[in-house]
Amino acid sequence: QVQLVESGGGLVRPGGSLRLSCAASGSIVSIYVMAWYRQAPGKERELVASIITGVTTDYANSVKGRFTISRDNDKNTIYLQMNSLTPEDTAVYYCSVNLNDGNYRRNYWGQGTQVTVSS
Repeated sequence: QVQLVESGGGLVRPGGSLRLSCAASGSIVSIYVMAWYRQAPGKERELVASIITGVTTDYANSVKGRFTISRDNDKNTIYLQMNSLTPEDTAVYYCSVNLNDGNYRRNYWGQGTQVTVSS
């Protein structure tokens, strides 16, 4: 079993910042890709940022230059630093980890954390 625990969401004013964290624990042999997704009301879930082996990153065009994804391999944790937030960033943010759990390579998902950007 693998558990993903997210934290750091909340309410912030436009232009503000938040940092999300996602810690993976349990039966983990190898982690390949860690990523953040988000889903706004009435919209499909979209990829926000991903990181591979702590070096290679990729971002959605809408967050480039504002969001930074990072990874602590020793702690099996990823972070999403979000700056210059706008109301369009309001969504439930989910972390996703592609890993080998000793039986299969598959994706695990966190429970989601709400980010609300409003004045």
